[in-house]
Amino acid sequence: MKEHLLIVFPHPDDEAFTCSGIAASYTSRELPVTYVCMTLGEMGRNMGNPFFANRETLPLIRKKELENACEHMGITDLRLFGIRDKTVEFEDEEELAARVRAVIEEIKPSLIITFYPGYSVHPDHDACGAAVIRAVETMADVNRPIVYCVAVSKDARKVLGEPDVTIDVADYIEQKLAAIASHQSQFHALSKQAAKDKKLREKFARERFWTYPCR
Repeated sequence: MKEHLLIVFPHPDDEAFTCSGIAASYTSRELPVTYVCMTLGEMGRNMGNPFFANRETLPLIRKKELENACEHMGITDLRLFGIRDKTVEFEDEEELAARVRAVIEEIKPSLIITFYPGYSVHPDHDACGAAVIRAVETMADVNRPIVYCVAVSKDARKVLGEPDVTIDVADYIEQKLAAIASHQSQFHALSKQAAKDKKLREKFARERFWTYPCR
């Protein structure tokens, strides 16, 4: 199977912290990466610091920030599902899974990265991950890609154990920090801190995942 990474997350910036190093490692080797972002994060609470966005302008700003982050990661295949922020949990799971499966069948990824349903804090995160898992579960075993899941809830390690996969992305830390910094409306202060905080840079240089046991 040809290497092709598919990233599926609900919000702009989800990718920056979780897997932008891996994405950059793929594109640096001229391996394809497709990113499905389900919403534009238009209900985000942050409006920049100092403020430069409002509720009306935030969707366009976050779309541009996402495009900039993709540029830093080398991603050229960005797909927007156009779902309203904070409503992914209310989408019909089977219909959403069918949309995800259509992408899977088109690009035939070898690896998918998404959220671990039930261990991702935000309802949109959980719903996104559940739809991806459902899409993969409906496939024949021989065609199923590997699925790496991000778990961020406080009890994740207690319930799931230690991550199954830890990937060193230190060689791509500058691309990762640039991807994070692209999301200025949400993470201006953090991106400035990461640029000079050695411990934070070291933390960001490891990307950790649990493999999901698709039935």
